[in-house]
Amino acid sequence: MRGVRGALAVACATALLAGPALGTAYAEPRRPDPGTKPGEPGKPDLEQIRKDIERLHDRAGSATDAYNAAEDKVKKQQKSIVKLAKRIDSTQGKLDKFNNTAGAMARAQYRSGGMPDEAKLILGNDPASFLHDVSLVRKGQRATRGVIGSLTKTRSQLEGYAEDATDEWKKLEKNRKKKKAAKKKITAQLKKAKSMESGLKEKERERLRQLEDEAAKARQAKWLKTGAIKGLEKSKAKASPAGRRAIEWASRQVGKDYVWGAEGPDTFDCSGLTMRAWEAAGKHIPRTSQEQWKQLPKAPVGKMRPGDLIIYKKDASHVGMYVGDGALLHAPRTGRQITVEGAGTMPILGVVRPDK
Repeated sequence: MRGVRGALAVACATALLAGPALGTAYAEPRRPDPGTKPGEPGKPDLEQIRKDIERLHDRAGSATDAYNAAEDKVKKQQKSIVKLAKRIDSTQGKLDKFNNTAGAMARAQYRSGGMPDEAKLILGNDPASFLHDVSLVRKGQRATRGVIGSLTKTRSQLEGYAEDATDEWKKLEKNRKKKKAAKKKITAQLKKAKSMESGLKEKERERLRQLEDEAAKARQAKWLKTGAIKGLEKSKAKASPAGRRAIEWASRQVGKDYVWGAEGPDTFDCSGLTMRAWEAAGKHIPRTSQEQWKQLPKAPVGKMRPGDLIIYKKDASHVGMYVGDGALLHAPRTGRQITVEGAGTMPILGVVRPDK
């Protein structure tokens, strides 16, 4: 862990502090006109290009997380339907078994000649034994009829549940397709942004990255002025054993590419990284950042400890892992790699603690 903290400290010192900004407005990125330079009439300067790209990636992240959440709900509903189908099948098997038992009893009674019990009692050699047998048979018949009735009722209820579950699945699947279409549209727009960035000259791309770093540093400095770090230093919160394992695992992923919807082992999106990190620590958490925010226990920002997850943006569409000393380990966005940077480079929605 000491080596991990040392590596993180170096990364914090050298990387501080870039990251996507919050933005709900959207401006279509404008590709520079041929033969002009940034800042010339008819062409936005690099700062405007940076803002456009940030806004677009922000929208893309939100659309992706919404789609992932919708897909996760569909998968869970499908599992519920499969479970119900298995229960219906099992119940039907039991019902068939008891129906066969009832049929066997009826056939046995038929083979006895259908003689009334009273006549059998008079003609029989052992009346006491006969009465005992009749009592057992009737009890068996009543029990069988009771079980058949109960199983029939259960099967009917399960079939009703399955029908309702299927209807719910259809609604969820419709919503998933809607979210998928929105994601596809954003993806197409994002390709334009990537094309615009790749169309810049090498020096312009370098300057664009510098502008991103400067904007991130400014946001981090603003966050630090709130006294967040001082509050954290006073709390002296240390990582839990599971939190340390999660950090150690996540630290080994630094440098790997961000890819939408990826859960490893070679590429990750933001919530795929945090999910796998805590999974490696022995704790299962939800797949998406929005569900992580909804389902995991909250912790005060001023008392967060290493290993906690910081949720960003109003729609909880981004998440990263707090690693101490005001630093965040996360998968930023398409075109970037998993890195360590300032925890205040994006607006913080809140903090969750998987092992609280």
